[in-house]
Amino acid sequence: MWRRVLEFLSEYGLFLAKTLTFVVAILVVVSFVIAANLKKQSAAKGQISIDKINDEIEEMADALKAELLDHKALKAEHKARKKVEKAEQKAEQKAVKSGAEGDRKKRVFVVDFDGDISASAAEPLRHIVTCILTVAEAQDEVVLRLESQGGMVHSYGFAASQLMRITQKSIPLTVCVDKVAASGGYMMACVANKILAAPFAVIGSIGVVASLPNFNRVLKKHDVDYEILTAGEYKRTLTMFGENTDKGRQKFKEDLEDTHGLFKDFIHQHRAVVDIEKVATGEIWFGSRALQQQLIDGISTSDDYIISQHPAADIYEVKYEHKKSLAEKIGINTRVLSQSLASALVEKLSVRYWAK
Repeated sequence: MWRRVLEFLSEYGLFLAKTLTFVVAILVVVSFVIAANLKKQSAAKGQISIDKINDEIEEMADALKAELLDHKALKAEHKARKKVEKAEQKAEQKAVKSGAEGDRKKRVFVVDFDGDISASAAEPLRHIVTCILTVAEAQDEVVLRLESQGGMVHSYGFAASQLMRITQKSIPLTVCVDKVAASGGYMMACVANKILAAPFAVIGSIGVVASLPNFNRVLKKHDVDYEILTAGEYKRTLTMFGENTDKGRQKFKEDLEDTHGLFKDFIHQHRAVVDIEKVATGEIWFGSRALQQQLIDGISTSDDYIISQHPAADIYEVKYEHKKSLAEKIGINTRVLSQSLASALVEKLSVRYWAK
């Protein structure tokens, strides 16, 4: 009898395993189909989110005071703050009614840029800048917390042009570098009215570099021909698979030098105090040394600078967040479900083999 029971369990486990496998396969296929159909719909959609940093600073201060102050002192602190807030609100309302909006508090808009080799953060940045420019005035300020080791010339050129939109509207722009703003990162930074860096932040690397492997000798060794046809003498200079020539190398080097020249001109245009010939060697400087080279204007972390604006200014952190499409939501749920089903499948199969 026990043998029949074990055989039944074995057959049932095999049937269940096949069923679960089929269900998982169906769910995965459906997920991919929906994702493919909604890909265009989900592309480049997002929304602006805004958080008031003043509130975060005050919440942290309140949490600490709650531990340090007695009840009487804490009550007095809250009463004094409410009095100040009430006075500020009345002053703002009065300024709006009288049309003297110049008397309002300064607004500081804090933006983050975490750069990769293709400066992919430039796309969200363009939306954020557009949003800020709809409300910002000359008395306000934009603070960019910039981190980037550089990357593609055209990508970082585009990112820098987004920051130029701010300065061209006569709105002060401050760039804070806590870790690194090198090469394309410094191309962005130099647009600012003021550059601040932490003591050991990496600054500079004003140069251009390009490299690529060449497999032509490997192809020849294995009797493989590689043909490349062009119209235009310099349509291709160096390639990965073709046989490169000295003429092509020379042209490629000339292009690099020309790009470097444009890079230097751009920095000189936006930061004339820098001795461009001295610093445009590809070298990097840490914060305090960069200050000596006038690559930056001061030594400070982004936290110190932002907190220094409180409470005199209203400080807002502005972000552009990508909206998850229906396809992405379903895809995530499908993956979770697939993992659960896979775990169940493994468990059932384990029981089956143990039963035998």
